[in-house]
Amino acid sequence: MIKVLIADDQELIRQSLKIVLSANKDIEIVGTACNGNEVVESVRKYKPDVILMDVRMPEMDGVQCTKVIKESYPNIKIIVLTTFDDDEYIFNALKYGASGYLLKGVSMDELVRAIHTVVNGGAMINPDITAKVFKLFSQMAQGDISIQAGTKKNTDDICDAEWNIIKCVGFGLSNKEIAKKLRLSEGTVRNYLSNILNKLNFRDRTQLAIWAVQTGVIRKMVTQK
Repeated sequence: MIKVLIADDQELIRQSLKIVLSANKDIEIVGTACNGNEVVESVRKYKPDVILMDVRMPEMDGVQCTKVIKESYPNIKIIVLTTFDDDEYIFNALKYGASGYLLKGVSMDELVRAIHTVVNGGAMINPDITAKVFKLFSQMAQGDISIQAGTKKNTDDICDAEWNIIKCVGFGLSNKEIAKKLRLSEGTVRNYLSNILNKLNFRDRTQLAIWAVQTGVIRKMVTQK
């Protein structure tokens, strides 16, 4: 059972999502919140697996709330669900560790699929803003944008198997896809990823992916093949 917390300042949205998502036998809505502070309190109480996070909420907005939650609960997956596709919102939500960014026009089937995707270690981005994300990563790769994930890292302890994992993460593959590609179990992939994050002092796979692109690691590894 996937435990989901719904965060939105509009009661109609909260209740509608709760009713529709509760119809799925493998999803349990453990709570709802109308602002960022309530989200933090609800996370402590319910320990959800996934948070559906609105951007514009009173007291603490969804982007800042994402940052706060991921710092204290890095394993909780956050899907930003909003009407806003501003570059700044997208950029900061992904920077702070969101696993998904969807617009509220998304169908319920797509939302359910997104929940399952992020729980399994993948990411889900609305097709309408995918071009923005590709442009962002392209700019990072060219050095036009810098994300403070830390570009200077001691990579001496990274083994060949871990470099293969890093490359796959940089290309946006989920744990399941990495396991299939490298012929490993998902548990082994998770262990490798945990070790990599510890060695490079990153909070989550999003920071790792950004660093891999920003520093040119992906391009160098592809060139060396």
